[in-house]
Amino acid sequence: MRRRASAVAITAAAGLALAGCSGASADTDAPQIMVTTNILGDITTEVVGDAAEVTTLMKPNADPHSFEMSAHDAGRLADADLIVSNGLGLEEQVEQHLVTSEADGAPRFIAGDHIDVLDYAPGSPDPHFWTDPARVIDVVDALEERLLEIDGIDAAEVEDGADAYREELTTLDAEMTESFAALAADRRALVTNHHVFGYLAERFDFEVVGAAVPGGTTLASPSAADLEELATAITDSGVPVIFAESSQPDRLMQVLASEAGIEVEVVELFTESLTEPGEPGSTYLSMMRENTQRIADGLTP
Repeated sequence: MRRRASAVAITAAAGLALAGCSGASADTDAPQIMVTTNILGDITTEVVGDAAEVTTLMKPNADPHSFEMSAHDAGRLADADLIVSNGLGLEEQVEQHLVTSEADGAPRFIAGDHIDVLDYAPGSPDPHFWTDPARVIDVVDALEERLLEIDGIDAAEVEDGADAYREELTTLDAEMTESFAALAADRRALVTNHHVFGYLAERFDFEVVGAAVPGGTTLASPSAADLEELATAITDSGVPVIFAESSQPDRLMQVLASEAGIEVEVVELFTESLTEPGEPGSTYLSMMRENTQRIADGLTP
């Protein structure tokens, strides 16, 4: 029975999932599952194992807010046995295709329907739930239940995969708790290029001081007033580091640090997208472990 315990096996699994970005073969009797983002693609692949064929639409290092699917993939959505998406406004450029396919009868699993959703602003749901492993476990629980409803799927394979991955997520959560516990209360302040760490902050007792882009999407642009307000918050809180998303250039963050007249380091994190197989952050588990280490190191005196 499949068990992805080694780093080699995890990387291989991610490579297979992400291969679907260019259009995996549908010439198989196995159930067909199409997933929007590569983070959800990796999670889904770990749960599904060999019980179905998973196609991940979003390429490595892409921005989920701006990625678009090909006409070929859009046409395949309606034939999927299940479409897995975030559903909290993350996949801004492909949502219309998902809605159309669902209206045409394609079953859809929306991860955001199965978690306790936070808002980054009143009435604006934060889609970045994966920064909290406990919420990912909630998604895995619901996804397992939905997968078992697919005709012809190998139920034992799905159940084994879900059980094994829940164990991995529980271990990850414990590791993150231990790493962050070493940080003093006055070092638990986060500044990012946009609001992405609300769930992590709630789970591990951090304060989100602010973001260069005052919103939950990378497609928005900050005003001069936004940057001035954030610079003041950085100065007042004394944060030593600004965290920038790896799929976005950190030039804006560097300019902010320079114009604020303060000494602050810019550290790159993997928060919106997985990387290429074999690189740091190529799976959800390795991404979270890498980010945990970088956050802890960046905020440690």
